[in-house]
Amino acid sequence: MVHTFPLALPASMVEAHRVDLTAKPSDGWHVAVFDVAAAPSGDTYVLYGARRYRPSIPSVEDPAEQNFTYGIISRYAPDGSPSDTALFAQPHPDGSLSAIPEAGDMTLAILPDGTVALSEKPGSTFLISADLSRVLEAWRMPFGYSIEEAGPGDPYAASLSITPSGRLLSVTSEYGLSNWAGARPNIVALSEPKTNLAPGAKATLQAIASLDNQAARQTEADLRQYVRFQEAPVGRDNRPSPSLTELVSSSTARPHDYRECTLGRPVPLGDDLFVVPVFSRIYRSGNRGGAFTFALLDDRGRMTGRLEGLDLYKDSPFTGFCFSVVADPHRKRAFHLNRYGLYAWSSDGQLRARMSTEEKALKALTHFALMACTPEGELLLVHRKQNLVLRVPVPEDLRDLPSAMETALRTYGTQRTALKKRFSPTGWHWVEESARVHRF
Repeated sequence: MVHTFPLALPASMVEAHRVDLTAKPSDGWHVAVFDVAAAPSGDTYVLYGARRYRPSIPSVEDPAEQNFTYGIISRYAPDGSPSDTALFAQPHPDGSLSAIPEAGDMTLAILPDGTVALSEKPGSTFLISADLSRVLEAWRMPFGYSIEEAGPGDPYAASLSITPSGRLLSVTSEYGLSNWAGARPNIVALSEPKTNLAPGAKATLQAIASLDNQAARQTEADLRQYVRFQEAPVGRDNRPSPSLTELVSSSTARPHDYRECTLGRPVPLGDDLFVVPVFSRIYRSGNRGGAFTFALLDDRGRMTGRLEGLDLYKDSPFTGFCFSVVADPHRKRAFHLNRYGLYAWSSDGQLRARMSTEEKALKALTHFALMACTPEGELLLVHRKQNLVLRVPVPEDLRDLPSAMETALRTYGTQRTALKKRFSPTGWHWVEESARVHRF
């Protein structure tokens, strides 16, 4: 059943900072969604941020009027009602620092035991209890342009996803690649079956792909014992070969298009098949028409194909930077939404449904971001401006998805009207008082 529920801000936070909900991004007030994850229990976790920055009052004495930045994780019951909310990044009222620092690129994953894993680029991972009441473990990767400057730290993954059997599909970062400064997401790695990520116990990851193999500048200090290839830590020449860059560029007439390419977040299509997005370099002059590949890799790192049927220009994900691919590993289907359409593939990489946003009935999709797929096979979309989450059941036959999506968008409008009467939002900001609020 199609269901819409609001992305709520904690009332206590709004009141403590006297937030003007009528303010716009141009006024320094901004709310953004980073990721959504669905648990097997039916709960939905939403990771988002709220920020107020007003340069005209940088040293105001009243704490309620000062600038702030919060990371927020909210847990929603299957009916869409919020049960718990966790606040982090912003220092506590007594001045003590948050257990989870601020970061601009964060992802969520729900481990098989219900633990929430929050990953921050380039490689910090935090384990959080399912009820969002406490941080169970913190593996931090310090910032620095080199391992010598940053120090070894205690990193883990830049992103995590979970396969049906509980394997961890991850991206880890490396220093000393090509001419890059700093740590760069580079290794796609996979844990063994029935291994568990838990406080004090990092699951060993086996590298299956390396985006950039130019690592001659690396030293022993750059090796991470938990990321391995051929029974030794990944580093220098000990890594999967050929590189992922070489694999995706091998079938194009212009292999230089993938020079200095970037790695998207891999998602599982099953326990042994994964979608690994690769995007060409970002240019200030515009990127529509730039090269990209949604590669299909097996658990040995072999490229078995790609998600077919997209035109580099007409279906470009670079417009609006719509880089996410989501997958339903239980039914072996993949989905992608950008400003030009919604697309669905079967596990063999064949395009089974294409929904153009030029069609009047689907035009509203341009305002949504596709964030996740639930274990029940439902798509989770977030409206970028109206801060609403839309849950859409996907029919067994993907050819029926266009009509199902049209119905979902009509239902969204009706349910949105009902929610407005119930909550009376201000500037499309929904405020909730009933959820338990925790601070890290």
